Amino acid sequence: MAVLLSLLTFFSTLTGGFFGLRHQDKLHLILGFTAGVILGVVAFDIFPEIISITNRLQTEAVFPMIALVAGFLIFHVLEKVLVIHHDQSKHPTIGLASALALAGHSFLDGVGIGLGFQVSPAAGVLIALAVIAHDFSDGLNTVSLMLVHKNSHLRARNLLFLDAAAPVLGALSTRLFSVPENILLLYLGFFAGFLLYIGASDILPEAHSEHSSYRTLFLTIFGAVLIFLVTRFD
Repeated sequence: MAVLLSLLTFFSTLTGGFFGLRHQDKLHLILGFTAGVILGVVAFDIFPEIISITNRLQTEAVFPMIALVAGFLIFHVLEKVLVIHHDQSKHPTIGLASALALAGHSFLDGVGIGLGFQVSPAAGVLIALAVIAHDFSDGLNTVSLMLVHKNSHLRARNLLFLDAAAPVLGALSTRLFSVPENILLLYLGFFAGFLLYIGASDILPEAHSEHSSYRTLFLTIFGAVLIFLVTRFD
């Protein structure tokens, strides 16, 4: 059942990605929406999970926050080193690194579905529905990040398929192993830092660089509100 539901995330991710590829002429609006989605994912999905695991393990919250700062700074340094080396503000490698990080998170989404079914069928279904709902945005985010950093359509499509397959592989992997919660806690902090950086430093400035408008602002707010509503069903 876990693998079957994870297959629906595959199609949800592809739908979002192909939407982004088809409407590249409206990339500034898509990026505005993407920034809101990323903020919503960090605030309403990742942070609550960090708090829940921290309470369950009775560990200090400072450890995932250290991981958050590390994620933010590592990607900042990576981006700026590439900018200095190539003398340009956008580089395909940055987009590739961003898309691979999103694929890693999608893999853990699949792991979450599989582990949910290990707890109970009801828990697994609820987690799967939440993942399916926001994987449309994952596909959109992957394509947006690849295109804004000047990757080709073919390369963006390849990373889109990787991101779409990641939850299925994650769900399958739970038949072989489980992720210790203390490791998951650090990963979530690190990924939150990465998302905050690309949202604030890359996506929002690009969304408003040439086409700043009230529509873009509205879509950013709408993206954050949408993720809030989706996570209420998790």
